[in-house]
Amino acid sequence: MTSKAAIRAEAERLFAAFQAAGAVPVEADILQPAETLLDLYGEDIRARAYVTTDPLRGEMMLRPDFTVPVVQAHMSHGAEPARYCYLGEVFRKQDHLGTRASEYLQVGFEVFDRQAPEAADAEVFALFRDLLAGVQVRAITGDIGILMAAVRGLATTERRKAALLRHIWRPVRFRALLDRFSGRAPVPAARAALLDRLAKGVPAELIAAAGPLIGLREADEIAARAEALLEDATAAPISALEAAMLYDLLQLQAPAGAALAHLRGISAHLPAIVPAVDRFAARLEALALRGVDVKTLAFEASHGRTAMEYYDGFVFSFVGGEEVVASGGRYDALTAVLGQGRSIPAVGGIVRPHLVAALKGAL
Repeated sequence: MTSKAAIRAEAERLFAAFQAAGAVPVEADILQPAETLLDLYGEDIRARAYVTTDPLRGEMMLRPDFTVPVVQAHMSHGAEPARYCYLGEVFRKQDHLGTRASEYLQVGFEVFDRQAPEAADAEVFALFRDLLAGVQVRAITGDIGILMAAVRGLATTERRKAALLRHIWRPVRFRALLDRFSGRAPVPAARAALLDRLAKGVPAELIAAAGPLIGLREADEIAARAEALLEDATAAPISALEAAMLYDLLQLQAPAGAALAHLRGISAHLPAIVPAVDRFAARLEALALRGVDVKTLAFEASHGRTAMEYYDGFVFSFVGGEEVVASGGRYDALTAVLGQGRSIPAVGGIVRPHLVAALKGAL
């Protein structure tokens, strides 16, 4: 077992390296307002975060990560461009007893720069690569922005596109929706029965017959939802070609150079992805300038979809054994959500020093 002293020493080394790269050290409160995190991630985060109640400040969470408070601080009073780094404890619930810690140190580096986003992506990735040199890790990259662009470009209803975008980070649910919207899977029996009942009745009468309202939704909201379900039931399925291209994209795994060539090929059938693929190409050029061999760099189009909920572009992980030692990516949309009308391109990542120290100790 790696000692706390060794873990702290590794954390301090990484923290000093980020400062040497031009980052300003920042702090973040351990207790964070739950409302902001719930608005961003939905109720799902309750399963992973420690939630408590403060008599004055209401519902609070033990800090699950640093990115959200750092973005909030930057959008409130940060200069541009900016680079920040941080070191401190984060807290994550675990589903079962095991080796994964529920409290551990996290060291991170964030870049806010609107001049050259792809160059910033390459800067962050190369910095993490250099800091992990000599540690047995393998790099994996992805680009959630390409998948999001493909969904936004589908010839289907805005409601269906919104549903797919909302569940991009839930692969099983996303696949089930895509199967249904493309006609590859039948409508579930319970949903079909509900649609049949709604089609045969008037929403107001059905609501009245159901009994007293329970919960936060008003009658007009329930009626609007019923109308939306009926409207969706009449929508034409996503075309077989578009669905096939999207399934192909979801499964794409290849060295980055080969992946770019493949994406260029399918963009004829998914023209909405062209700008995102162009950004991917520019990023590969920027990575090559920093000595990254893009011909062998692993790329997975679905990478990051289970653990990186606020990323909307480039994503990366450095994996040692079965553990993610470091990870990060681009989160431009998050700055818009927290910026109260302002936004700025942003990219960053974190390292888990206890895993780095453990891998070094195994050498």
